Amino acid sequence: MGAGAYLAVKWLHVGSVALSVVGFIARGVLMLRGSPLLEARFVRVAPHVVDTVLLASAVWLAWALRVYPFVDGWITAKVLGLLAYIALGTIALKRGRTPRVRVAAFAAALVFLLVGEEASAAVEVERALDLGLEPRWFDLEWFDALRQDPQLARRLREPAAAR
Repeated sequence: MGAGAYLAVKWLHVGSVALSVVGFIARGVLMLRGSPLLEARFVRVAPHVVDTVLLASAVWLAWALRVYPFVDGWITAKVLGLLAYIALGTIALKRGRTPRVRVAAFAAALVFLLVGEEASAAVEVERALDLGLEPRWFDLEWFDALRQDPQLARRLREPAAAR
């Protein structure tokens, strides 16, 4: 798998995650307001399309990178976080019996979105380096926290021939 294909699918996945999260938050706001828009066809169908692309790209990335749930800790955390997010999201948007239960489930679902993110990001940087992406891309301030990890910092300083 080339770096170009990896990056294309990775950005498709990241974009799908962003759309899924924004859509979930928007539907949550509609739910909190009791809006009839929550029943609109687009609002009901779009999340399934976005989440299908998200899941398909995640499976492809896992296959291409040879990472497996219950073998690689960070992917296990993401899968378990995803399952909790789905369950809580369903309670928040559909199955919660009272507004209080729905609000609590909505807040908890947002928390589970963050499970395993730092570990996941570090692994993704390592994989990108393995595929030939230049370390200079990780000089951006967004990666400051990750560069604090001694192993990753050492890897980012390695000459290209050593990678």
